[in-house]
Amino acid sequence: MNRTLAVGAGIGAVVALALTGCAASGTPADDPDEKVTITYSNFISNGGNEDNLATIVDAFEKENPTITVDVKTLPYDSYGTALDTDLAAGTAADVFDINGPSAYGQYQANGVLAPLDGVDASLYSPSLLSSYATDGTQYALPTSFSDVVLFYNKALFDKAGLDYPTADWTWTDETAAAEKLTDQAAGVWGDHQPVTYNEFYKVLVQNGASFLSPDGKSVAFNTPAGLEAANWLVQKSGTTMPTIEDGQGTADFDTNLFKDGKLAMLHTGIWMFGAFADDADDWDIAVEPGNTQHANAVFSNAIGVSATSKHPEAAQKWAEFMSSSDTMVDVRLDSGWELPPIADSAKLATYLDKGKPENRQAVFDAAKEIAPAPSIGDNQSEMQDDITNELIEAQAGRETVQQALDNAEKKINALLQG
Repeated sequence: MNRTLAVGAGIGAVVALALTGCAASGTPADDPDEKVTITYSNFISNGGNEDNLATIVDAFEKENPTITVDVKTLPYDSYGTALDTDLAAGTAADVFDINGPSAYGQYQANGVLAPLDGVDASLYSPSLLSSYATDGTQYALPTSFSDVVLFYNKALFDKAGLDYPTADWTWTDETAAAEKLTDQAAGVWGDHQPVTYNEFYKVLVQNGASFLSPDGKSVAFNTPAGLEAANWLVQKSGTTMPTIEDGQGTADFDTNLFKDGKLAMLHTGIWMFGAFADDADDWDIAVEPGNTQHANAVFSNAIGVSATSKHPEAAQKWAEFMSSSDTMVDVRLDSGWELPPIADSAKLATYLDKGKPENRQAVFDAAKEIAPAPSIGDNQSEMQDDITNELIEAQAGRETVQQALDNAEKKINALLQG
């Protein structure tokens, strides 16, 4: 049996008993005049943002003098295991971090998240907020996000006499530009996009396809549209993108090419802004091109309230403050601690005006059209490795793209049915 689902079944029973007890007592969960302490388990501040989180907590407690937030910060690598253990033991914090929509889906299905009533949806980016809702009910709130965009070297475009990428570009536009920008004799390449699972599920959606069937019980990528998407990644190798033999796929290979002015376009995340700020030619960004539609890889974190919390109202107050307050926005923007998931563009002005890259609006435009990451539970890592490894086999010429999809389909369907 799926370990996560097994845990969820036990917790679901505990939640049911707890809710039954509250209903029988006839008393509200929280007394607004009573001083309470809520616990908050997180990974997002680990590794350098502990003081930033403390600033937000201090502001919340000043605004809500009857509520104290007891913070527990865990390393990212061990957070999921620790949270699962606490949930199984009934010792979960009142409020806890959720590592993206895939993790949210598992927790929501297992009944460990309390529904959040009265959330002001207008405060949040609609696409990010909807990632943490099920059947019209909000069960968690986004706290931050980052995404992948198209970086481009202005000098190389100018030299080739080409217009810069725009939000209207398609795969056809990108290919045409990449071919004109590539000069293998000079060691200059027109494009770079990793041949990986993370890119594949995204380009599937950009081509109107999907990774999983609607019921999630089998893969859906081995179709003509899926084959076209896989070819979009693989065919770049050796034509407009370096080959594996050239070093493509090794750590920092693409970023060093871009810094050295030898790469015209690069698909990567906004976390590279700092690395390129002073060590690359003049550059800017655009929303990634799509084929039949736009769809972008957006990575977000969220915050949820435990279904067994003894202080649900206080817990939700903290969840809302951590995800939408002006203090949170200011702290994140000032420190560069990912981006706030808010809808009010006026509050983002300081970020948009920071300078290089000039088109920072593309970061928020990309977040409006999200390619949802597929999730299959405990076998997630193996699934991701299977599709990446098969695509690399095709990139290396050891099998055709169709053979890669056939092999990946068999392997991943076996995981789904196991």
